[in-house]
Amino acid sequence: MGAELSREVDEEPHNHQHQQLLRPQSQSQPQPQPQLSRTQSPQLRRPQSQLQPQPQPQQLMMNLPHRYEDILKGADSPVHTSSKEKLLDQLYSGVFLDHNTKKYWIEEKSNSNCFMLYARALSITWAENQHYWKWVTQKESSGTIIEVAELERVCWLEVHGKFDTRNLSPGTLYEVSFIVMLKDPAQGWEVPVNVRLVLPGGKKQQHKESLIEKLRMQWIEIPVGEFVASEKDGGEMEVSLYEYEGGMWKQGLVIKGVAIKPKELS
Repeated sequence: MGAELSREVDEEPHNHQHQQLLRPQSQSQPQPQPQLSRTQSPQLRRPQSQLQPQPQPQQLMMNLPHRYEDILKGADSPVHTSSKEKLLDQLYSGVFLDHNTKKYWIEEKSNSNCFMLYARALSITWAENQHYWKWVTQKESSGTIIEVAELERVCWLEVHGKFDTRNLSPGTLYEVSFIVMLKDPAQGWEVPVNVRLVLPGGKKQQHKESLIEKLRMQWIEIPVGEFVASEKDGGEMEVSLYEYEGGMWKQGLVIKGVAIKPKELS
């Protein structure tokens, strides 16, 4: 393991009802209507058909995230399932999976599944050759230690990641992005890199991204593509970042991973 990066980055009131006491009616002597005090209000009785049914346990469970039980089988630490509230609190904060190589969390606003595939979950050409790449420990805001891949020097840049889209929340518009940092100095980025998203079924989204004018020494997002998750048409997708035709030796790129989360709509 390499040295730890100096920056830490991440990420009813109760209504009181007043009952009226009704006295038996006499056929010979009609009773006067009772007077309401200032603290009393007439009791309104709804027809039986208008009464709201009480939620059933299975209805409450519908708010839990899509396929969360299958996803949490790879959790690195115990998950609180004693109550729905404790479970959701933990999922909003995030759960690390597969030996801290992935992270799963819920976006509270949309109740949608989100994922981070850290560098160790990706396939990086020559990543284990210390002449080309080195692995550096990074502490997340939660205190969890992950690893990021820091580029020493390559002319053949190639990074791939795979993910099962059936674990995403159906009907949600997702954006896929590489999370990277350019150190200072970072050299050899005059030629734009290629980013590509291949969805289940083979549909591709691809474009070039120039890194030469990107901000240095901070994490940035390199958008790759977007799509609406579908459980019916789900399967394995592949996300890539590569450049090997320009012939330039590159250095100073740090790869944190790939983020898969709902697209923010303006």
